[in-house]
Amino acid sequence: MIPTRITTENGMIFERDVALTMSDGTVLRANVFRPEAPGRHPVVMAMGAYGKDVHFEDAYQPQWQVLKKIYPGLDTDGTTGRHLRWEVVDPERWVPDGFVVIQVDSRGTGRSEGYLDPFGPIETRDLYEWIEWAGEQPWSNGKIGLIGVSYLAIKQWQVAALRPPHLAAIVPWEGSSDLYRDGSYHGGILSNSFTEAWWPRQVLANQYGSGASTHRDRLTGERTTGPDLPEAILQGSRADHPRDRLEHPLDDAWNQAREADLSAIQVPILSAANWGGPGMHLRGNFEGFLRAGSRDKWLFAHIGTHYESFYLPRYVALQKRFFDRYLRGADNGWEREPRVQLAIRRPDGTAELRQEHEWPLARTQWTRFHLDADTLMLAPRAPQAGGQAAFAAMGEGLHFSTAPFDEDVEFTGPASLRLWASSSTADMDIFAVLRVFDPDGKEASFIGAHERVPMALGWLRASRRKTDPARSLPYRPWHTHDEIQELEPGQAYPLDIEIWPTCMVFPRGWRLVLTLQGHDFIVDAPGRLRHDHPRDRPAPTFAGQTTVHTGGNRDSHLLMPLIPARN
Repeated sequence: MIPTRITTENGMIFERDVALTMSDGTVLRANVFRPEAPGRHPVVMAMGAYGKDVHFEDAYQPQWQVLKKIYPGLDTDGTTGRHLRWEVVDPERWVPDGFVVIQVDSRGTGRSEGYLDPFGPIETRDLYEWIEWAGEQPWSNGKIGLIGVSYLAIKQWQVAALRPPHLAAIVPWEGSSDLYRDGSYHGGILSNSFTEAWWPRQVLANQYGSGASTHRDRLTGERTTGPDLPEAILQGSRADHPRDRLEHPLDDAWNQAREADLSAIQVPILSAANWGGPGMHLRGNFEGFLRAGSRDKWLFAHIGTHYESFYLPRYVALQKRFFDRYLRGADNGWEREPRVQLAIRRPDGTAELRQEHEWPLARTQWTRFHLDADTLMLAPRAPQAGGQAAFAAMGEGLHFSTAPFDEDVEFTGPASLRLWASSSTADMDIFAVLRVFDPDGKEASFIGAHERVPMALGWLRASRRKTDPARSLPYRPWHTHDEIQELEPGQAYPLDIEIWPTCMVFPRGWRLVLTLQGHDFIVDAPGRLRHDHPRDRPAPTFAGQTTVHTGGNRDSHLLMPLIPARN
């Protein structure tokens, strides 16, 4: 039995290990931080698997050091930093402003009992029940907001689609909204390396009952995972999440049970995307913004690492202002904020915030660059004669380049590639990469959410090429991933490849390069977001020869979102 302990310090009441029995009898626990002052207060909440009692610095020391260099006052300016946790708000920055902060250990993690099954429907129902509990407490004004990064953002999309009555607003910060397409299978290709590393390091290390966990609560010295349970019990109390992803390669019932019905979401949304997040959350924040049924919704896109922006004072003030409007009803002018606000990137790694009103931008000039297999150029007009160029799937690939731009050129928006291709085998994987080169031929890469990245990425497994015409757009094809359509070796097929949203201003004299290859494009080896599981990509099938066909009646072209200068 884990007791609830209550302390009060500097006007903040800290209730540790508050227990709530779920509808199936399982006991979950949370930490509740609330103002000592009487009254009913708005609540901000998060649920995740990373341990509500694990200090940020203890579990993520390299990331902590990076963030401290960017923001030295992280754990000193207006806070002691004692309650700083990975990807959740700092209670000492929120409670003095009259918010209640609740951090819940998800089922089977930290101090919460039960079967550990990340992103599953039972876990989502648990969050629903916590929201409703918080909305009925005597210190609550009945308005619950959700906020958090990554895992804690994914849960927001999922539970908001269930419409808990007390849920009033959400702030999903860098979080997938479609687990299959955004995280598990990119274009039908298993994204395995991150999950394989994440599962033991970030999740199993926090499993409830793990006596092997090295995590200790800084304030109590206690292990953060509760009692020490036998290994056989631990193994029987969790899913094998990496294997589950591997064994569900199509968008089947297992995956659909973890997908949010975005159209059902009605609460106000502040969706924060990271341009440097191809391969993880970037697509989810844009698609979540577009497809959510909410009337009041905003999209922000920033640069930098996965974890820094969330904690920086400018963004914390933004988060609070949004919640002041929708959890308190403050007349602070938030609803007059432009609905889309984008960091417009440049090749030197800088960006300038620009306010817009829609996504994609209404003034976008959708511009085709036609592939030419003979010259390896991206040309304004399609070649009249057909051509082809081949590459070994596991080799260097092909590189198609524009001519140097004769003036500054901005591309901001989603992109797509119509590619005619054939394979020497019954399938092929296409990794499409948008790259940025200066006049001297030096490539620019960018600080990404998890690693250095090129401008943009897209993927497609040819046997998953089937699209849904009703959901597809010229600039964003929608693949159904509901059947496998093998190839006839040597036959050319048209493939519509989604390239995730991007933004870049090319200075005069710079070039856009499209690289096509049959394996991951990695800036700094070995890469964190790889697609290299041998069961998903057996060499006899995916290490063949790929041929790109261009011109004539096989017009392969890249569709780019050209943005003209404002008047």
